[in-house]
Amino acid sequence: MDLSSIEIFLAVAADHSVTKAAKAVGRVPSNVTTRVQLLEEELGVCLFSRDGKKMTLTREGEIFLAYANRLMALSLEARQAVRPLAPSGTLRVGTMESTAASWLPAALAQFNQIWPSVSVSLTMGASRELARDVRADALDCALIARPPNTITEADKQSDAGLDALEMEAVFTEDLLLVLPPGHPPIKIAADLRVGSLAALEPGCTYRRIAENWARGSSELPTIELASYHAILASVATGNAVGVMPRSVLDQMPLPTSMNTYELGSVDTLLIYRKNGCSSAFDAFHEVLRTTKGRDPRRSTN
Repeated sequence: MDLSSIEIFLAVAADHSVTKAAKAVGRVPSNVTTRVQLLEEELGVCLFSRDGKKMTLTREGEIFLAYANRLMALSLEARQAVRPLAPSGTLRVGTMESTAASWLPAALAQFNQIWPSVSVSLTMGASRELARDVRADALDCALIARPPNTITEADKQSDAGLDALEMEAVFTEDLLLVLPPGHPPIKIAADLRVGSLAALEPGCTYRRIAENWARGSSELPTIELASYHAILASVATGNAVGVMPRSVLDQMPLPTSMNTYELGSVDTLLIYRKNGCSSAFDAFHEVLRTTKGRDPRRSTN
């Protein structure tokens, strides 16, 4: 049993999909399947039940998951322990509100446990503004979302400058449209029976994706709101459809009469300046790499 097999197992457990897990750990799906099978043979148990393409943890898999998280955390701690210079000072991290609410807390808790001498300063904002602040050295790094393809010339202009930064996919979000209570299922934007789209500020990547998708319908104005809770409240009135990632929606009470529509998967990227990294950033980067491909909200204790 090696750490790379543990990493692959955690990726499949987090994404419930060999294809998504392969993307997260940078391998081909066939290799992920083989490594999972070899791990199951080594342990002598089935770690996953397979329902078509969906991979769900078995009871034995759930038990092994806790140990796998502990093994990866211990591996990270061991790597950091042998470094000659301990990180210190302040690390300036930018993050989207959705990431701060769902994925980031567990990763920061693990980072603080290993490196308590590093003070983390968090700045929340939209992807566009966070990228600007990293380029301007106002932030050491940021977690942003970027569409899989830039669709319009305006998008290309707003993404200008990202090529000057290092970018690494940390995890993948499922982006959803939340429909009002009783709204019939939709397949295309023309199926919407609402008067507006509820979203965050213009620099929000999720908003841009939803607006690009909605262009296939008649004019659908965007209502700009300050939080995801406000978006869900607006949807509940029956006059708007809202856009938000699944990781945020999973933490909010959703009336049973509300349905969702999947807009697709969006990578969350860690961005930072080339040749401008501190030892504190290197340590934080290592924590994110250790949790890459699995849901860092899961406890490592």
